Parts: sequence; structure tokens; C-alpha cells
Amino acid sequence: MSRNYYTEIHLHITWHTKESAPILTPEYQTTVFRSIRDRCSKTPQVIFREIGGIETHLHLAVSVPPTLLISEWIGQLKGGSSFDLNQQVGSKVLEWQAGYGVVSFGTKNMEWVIRYIRNQKEHHAQKTTLSRLERTRVLDSDELP
Repeated sequence: MSRNYYTEIHLHITWHTKESAPILTPEYQTTVFRSIRDRCSKTPQVIFREIGGIETHLHLAVSVPPTLLISEWIGQLKGGSSFDLNQQVGSKVLEWQAGYGVVSFGTKNMEWVIRYIRNQKEHHAQKTTLSRLERTRVLDSDELP
């Protein structure tokens, strides 16, 4: 692929702990979020925007190059972050659920998406979450609105 390209590819990504277990306590979030942030910064041309979440899942906003294989990269983020936490703790405390959700968004929505991620605890407490940004699988026909 040519190195002469311009892109604005912004992604909101979410995934859950295995069986949505409330593993991501504030203490564990610090390690997991740092691990993901560091892995983002080490991926060429990926720009880390924000990370947040609650005990059962996390949200990540990034800008990516058109050459990034998203599914493989997310697998590396998930595997690496659980490895890092489990190594730190000395036992297997974190496993991620299979799958993830990815929604693209425009540059003009960057601030809004970052605020949404930063305020996850409030959104869940007040039940003001957006299903589109919380979803990690395709809905069955009987689940559609």
C-alpha cells in the first residue's frame, strides 16, 4: 500500500470480561488500562484517544491507519492486557470474553465519544448508555428494537 495517503479512521471499541464478571476493580483497571494504552502507543500510526469502563467491560477510542488489521490487533490488546495483569497479580484473575464491538465515528464526534468513555460509571448508574456503543455481538432478530 502506498505511504501517500490521508485517513481519519476513528474507532470506538468495547469488550467484556469473561461472563461479564466484575473483575475490573479500580486497582485492576489501572494496570489493564495502562497496558492497553502502552500497546496502542507501540503500534505504528495508532493514536490512543481514551480508555474507560466499569467492572465488567471497557471502552477504547483510537485512530488507526488503513493498514491495521483490526481483529488481530484487538486480539493482541486483549491477550496482552490480561497477561500483564495476571503476571502482576501472580494468578489468573482476568480473562476476556470472546468477541468485541467496533463502531467507527467521525472527527467531529471525537470529543463526544471521549466524554462518553470517561463517564462510563455515570452512564451505567443513570442508565444513559447507548446500546450501539455497548454492543459486542450482532443482535438476533427477536432482540432488535
